[in-house]
Amino acid sequence: MRKIRFKVYGLRFTVLGFVLLLVACGGHQGQVAVTDTVTDDYGRTVVVPAAPQRVVSLSPAVTEIMFALGAGDLLVGRTDFCVYPDAAGDIPSIGGISNLNVERILSMQPDLIISGSMVGKKFTDQFDQMGTPMVCVIEKPKFEALYDNIKAIGKLVGKEHEADSLIENLKLRMESLLAHGDSSQNTQLPSVYYVVGFGAGGNFTAGGNTFINDIIRMAGGRNIAEDIEGWSYSLEALVKEDPNFIIVRREDSAAFCGMKPYNRLSAVKNGHVIGIVSGTLDLQVPRNIDAVLYLRKRMNNK
Repeated sequence: MRKIRFKVYGLRFTVLGFVLLLVACGGHQGQVAVTDTVTDDYGRTVVVPAAPQRVVSLSPAVTEIMFALGAGDLLVGRTDFCVYPDAAGDIPSIGGISNLNVERILSMQPDLIISGSMVGKKFTDQFDQMGTPMVCVIEKPKFEALYDNIKAIGKLVGKEHEADSLIENLKLRMESLLAHGDSSQNTQLPSVYYVVGFGAGGNFTAGGNTFINDIIRMAGGRNIAEDIEGWSYSLEALVKEDPNFIIVRREDSAAFCGMKPYNRLSAVKNGHVIGIVSGTLDLQVPRNIDAVLYLRKRMNNK
């Protein structure tokens, strides 16, 4: 595992450390830590500020979780895709994710950058070399990992108590949801296909090794792609399986239903295409529980 250490961030932290030293010498017990050390989801050891004040988020999921923790006021930058909640739109954008504008990010003078699954290693290496701490909190295969991500982000931004409270609340909501109307014992679960991509560019869905598969299962459905890993799915397999329900982002629903050969699928003909709000299912965020509830209601009203 590659060990990465970041230098303390310039004169401002040097001065702060000197002030803390003076306070300690004056008889106060203990000394406030200026930095913490964390290991991120890429196995990188990163020295981060103990109480960051200027955070740039390079992940819609990170941005959403920060707002859920009451830490939205720490954000000084976000991506074009960080659009939830509405207040995120008031934060200056650094642009897209696949081709990050490094200069734009650095111009925001962040003392911490938090990235997600879409940020490539070359960018983490760039920021490493520049001495700006970047911590990667990525989406994980199991639904329950949502709680781990909330806890990790809460620790990074000084909101550990809020993270614990949010996790407890989400777990209680999920337990209540699964306890009432749980259809997991039903051997004839409706078959479900989730549309990630479609058309000339190929067909993509969420395989069995994704948290999305868990959400479909908890909603009372059977993901027809549960036996595959990754995201690619053949059109032939989709037509053959002819699922009872199709889930698609709401903004893509009309295009999908009007395109051949998808318009010949039983779910399209029977009005069983479920348009879902972007971000509730395709990001690992607290709104995943809303997605479970919404999908369960829609599939039970078939």
